[in-house]
Amino acid sequence: MSSVEAPSFHYAIALTGGIASGKSSVASIFREKGFIVIDADRIAHRILDEAAKEIGAHFGAHLLRGGGVDRKALGAIVFHSPEKRKVLERLLHPRIYAEILQLAHREEVKKEPYLIDLPLFFETARYNIEKIIVVYAKPEQQIERGMWRNGLSREEMIHRMAAQIPIEEKCHRASYLIDNTREQSECRKETLRTIETIRKDFL
Repeated sequence: MSSVEAPSFHYAIALTGGIASGKSSVASIFREKGFIVIDADRIAHRILDEAAKEIGAHFGAHLLRGGGVDRKALGAIVFHSPEKRKVLERLLHPRIYAEILQLAHREEVKKEPYLIDLPLFFETARYNIEKIIVVYAKPEQQIERGMWRNGLSREEMIHRMAAQIPIEEKCHRASYLIDNTREQSECRKETLRTIETIRKDFL
């Protein structure tokens, strides 16, 4: 557990969705409009490499590459085994959580809305954040985009999606919903409308 006391998250907004639903594109627009975005994936990638020796001990030295971890190879292991995925989560999630808490404390002092990009916000149920943005794409779109973006096979994408709560259920729990099923220009328009709504909500 983290020694950092959890902040109140009064000004935090969780950004989540499904794999390859378009969260990164939405986060970029928020940054463009002056929002701070705490990126859990970036933090996780760095912490993963810092824990390379432990990863090698748990999952095999063949995963270690140039002082870091071959994330694609590790993903192929953990997304096919719930037990191994839990081992990885126990190893990484407390460290990721502790760093996000520290960054959130800094933002709460400013009393301005900010985002925490949390792909597994609903799955981990660790962050007591009331305002939630869900970026929606159809499951088939997620598969196609993930295959193109990450070089994964259809089977790998299906396994990774199966490890998450269905996107439709996440949509029902959203405070703000951004539809990313159409062209990028439409997603941008929806994101800008959401930004205006958020600014009004936090007045």
